[in-house]
Amino acid sequence: MAEQRNAPVNATGANCFKEAVCIDAGRIFDSCTDKDCLSDLQVFFTDRTQPVIDNAISAKVKDLDIITVFLDVEPVPFNKGFYSVDITFFFKVSVAAYTSPVIPPAIIHGVAAFSKKVILYGSDGNVKVYTSTDSRTNLERDNRDMPKASISVVDPMVLDSKLVEYCPGRALDCGISLPSCICGQFDGDFTGSQPKKVVLVSIGLFTIVQLERNVQMMVPVYDYAVPDKESTNTTDDPCEVFKKIKFPVNQFFPPKLAENNQL
Repeated sequence: MAEQRNAPVNATGANCFKEAVCIDAGRIFDSCTDKDCLSDLQVFFTDRTQPVIDNAISAKVKDLDIITVFLDVEPVPFNKGFYSVDITFFFKVSVAAYTSPVIPPAIIHGVAAFSKKVILYGSDGNVKVYTSTDSRTNLERDNRDMPKASISVVDPMVLDSKLVEYCPGRALDCGISLPSCICGQFDGDFTGSQPKKVVLVSIGLFTIVQLERNVQMMVPVYDYAVPDKESTNTTDDPCEVFKKIKFPVNQFFPPKLAENNQL
């Protein structure tokens, strides 16, 4: 993707228009923000860690991280230029399982998944795209002129977690089908055997989804961006480096209400 950078202020010809050039860049055709509350997602454990949950008297989610996000883009039938973006999140959940009031909890790891779909406008194109980096023998490559989907996610928030008895009436799954790249990060197998107890977690998620495709556009060029900042030599003395670091006042004194409102 071509990237346009602002020329340094002191660069030669920074304020003098020279020519218009054609670049190939990614243009965002549509985007959306989402604030999702994922209520009571089941956390799945392997055959080695599920017995710990079955014998626990309580459980608490200590940490939650996004392992990866799968994106799939398909055209929307009878609605030209629009595309459905299927999004699947995979979360790694760290759970503290308490089996006794006097024994420290066991920290185990499980996985939770969530899928959603958004419809965005991505324009249309009827060409197939080939580049010099394509494998000459890869005949299965999909060269359709499809927009590219991307998603930005902030760290998810754990809103609630609970340990409940497994009950078929709750319509909870006793197993989950995971890709091999996810299974490889956990010790054991997700066999799908019926558990005695399950952990449910509620997650707050903020995301931005966008569709973009490469287009050719004309941009003004002023000059080459030649850096005008000289490198500085650093000393090997760690104390001299430490002396140049400013005292972290904000770390010792919490911000006032007015300062928080400005963030």
